[in-house]
Amino acid sequence: MEKRLSEAALQGDLESLRQILEKDSLILDRIIVSCVSETPLHIASTLGHLSLVKEFLIRKPELASELDSTGCSPLHLAAAKGHVDIVEELLRADAEVCLVRNSDGRNALHMAAIKGRAAVITVMVRVKPECTRLLTDRGETCLHLCVKWNRLEESKFLAEFMCRNGEFLNWKDCEGNSALHIAVTEKNIEIINYLLTLNGLDVNALNKNGLTPMDVLRQSPPHLRDMDIEHALIKAGALSFKDLNLIADEWIPEKVRQMTKKPSSGQSNLNKPVATHKDMDWLGRKRSALMVVASLIATVAFQAGLTPPGGVWQDDYVVDDNGNPVKEPHSVGKSVMAYKDPQSYGIFMILNTIAFLASLSIILLLVSGLPLKRRHWMWVQMVIMWTAITALVGTYFVILKYMSPDYLEAALRKVTEISVLTWLTLMVVVFVGNVVRLNLWILRKYGFIKERETRGSASVVNDEVEIDA
Repeated sequence: MEKRLSEAALQGDLESLRQILEKDSLILDRIIVSCVSETPLHIASTLGHLSLVKEFLIRKPELASELDSTGCSPLHLAAAKGHVDIVEELLRADAEVCLVRNSDGRNALHMAAIKGRAAVITVMVRVKPECTRLLTDRGETCLHLCVKWNRLEESKFLAEFMCRNGEFLNWKDCEGNSALHIAVTEKNIEIINYLLTLNGLDVNALNKNGLTPMDVLRQSPPHLRDMDIEHALIKAGALSFKDLNLIADEWIPEKVRQMTKKPSSGQSNLNKPVATHKDMDWLGRKRSALMVVASLIATVAFQAGLTPPGGVWQDDYVVDDNGNPVKEPHSVGKSVMAYKDPQSYGIFMILNTIAFLASLSIILLLVSGLPLKRRHWMWVQMVIMWTAITALVGTYFVILKYMSPDYLEAALRKVTEISVLTWLTLMVVVFVGNVVRLNLWILRKYGFIKERETRGSASVVNDEVEIDA
């Protein structure tokens, strides 16, 4: 009878269900007391058989609180599948089942949040608002889960509900990450932009590693959205940990405490350059830009090395049909350009290799973990990047010359001369500009040129004195 009952639940056959229950009125009681992996109500709730769910709940409402082998109630399954009508019926039978967590530590609202079931979330929050206060085993709220799984509309509803109740908007999971930390980690720029509009959001919350959302962004793998996310965070007032003026001694490193000491009599810090957020932000933007450009150049150079101009030979050609050696033999997989124009191929490979290795050097330096965050190291990396870009430009002109027909040689030579001259002029201008900046920096550092005393720098020094006091 239990097997026939499960088959009726699978097929959604209400008549068969009623016939079985009339023949054996105790079958649902036996299912409750027996150790079955799932009840027929679990099956009907999963498949969306509303009529069967109503019949089960009329006959035996206790089935709504029964759990399967994974600790899921029928409400868990209906919420995950997005069956709103069934969710409402189950909540009428037993609203407390909303608070039950499965073996993964998630309640039915968590399942709906992960799957993006907006209508189910609305019903559950209306019927049982307390379910929003339940956390997963990792200390995550339903807002954390919506953000993690990129559920924008559901995130908006839950964030607005939490703002109205003044709870959980800045709640941190077991790793100390708020919803904004998670959104930055997942690079969900739409959710980030929305969260930043909410009142009461802490944009500089610290996780257990002492990282703000800005730090999480700068330490995460590079992405095309990084610049947009960083601009949005800066606009909202987000800072890195180094930029925060934390008063508690346990958060202030020794080097910072020495920098913020009150100057002794006869000494003045007003003439000393003060590291501002603008300087740190400049270094962060440069690192992100270098990583993106280096990755693109490495990809282009790698592809060009594997597929050189003209392609590669598709067969071996050593002897002719009569078995006699041919004048221009070639082997399968070898570059056509290497056989037809060895000199141009040699120049092409040299320039392409320089571009490839230079870009890989930039990537290696940026991910090495070495303390290369000072300006002079940034200048070194920029010079390497100039070398990679210049080599890539040379590679392009070699390819262009090889692929162009002979009758265009005069026009191609003219275009090449103008392009190379323009490029060299641009490189000279950039080089001279950076040399001037470097000289000015050296002169300021050793006191030959006094920096202008700006209002902002003076206020920073005053803040440092007040902190020490």
